[in-house]
Amino acid sequence: MRTTGFTTALFGLSVGLISLEAGLSGAQAGCNFLPPVGGNGSSNIVKKRVSREKLIGRTNWNTDFAVNAPYSSFKLFFTADSTASGTYPVEAFLKFTDGSNLRVVKESMTPPIGTGRQFGPFTVPQGKQVSQVNFKIGAGSDPNSTGFSYRISVQGCN
Repeated sequence: MRTTGFTTALFGLSVGLISLEAGLSGAQAGCNFLPPVGGNGSSNIVKKRVSREKLIGRTNWNTDFAVNAPYSSFKLFFTADSTASGTYPVEAFLKFTDGSNLRVVKESMTPPIGTGRQFGPFTVPQGKQVSQVNFKIGAGSDPNSTGFSYRISVQGCN
């Protein structure tokens, strides 16, 4: 009798764990990493270093990610890679098919090396369709951040 009760309890625990695992897999399956615009297709993670402002030419402050399917929300990821602690000026925008945009992040952050942050999820405003997600990490608002390296990525979720 004791064995039957133990077996029943073990079976119930196993079913509960399998259900929990299936629920987590289902939740994770609703998000996909977006490809960076101009990337070579080998990675959806962009690695960059904060550069100085240029008198002529373009900075590397902006990075766009292509929205390749309709998503209801977006998660943005930032990780500091530098060997020294630094302040990163971070901005992010949802860019819409009608040419408008919505700033969803504007802050300066000083994360420990190898750590970062998830921003969002940011819900798409009703009646809008996102065409790109833009990260702007640059020295324009904080020249002391020049030279710090980082990684960024974006997920679209339903």
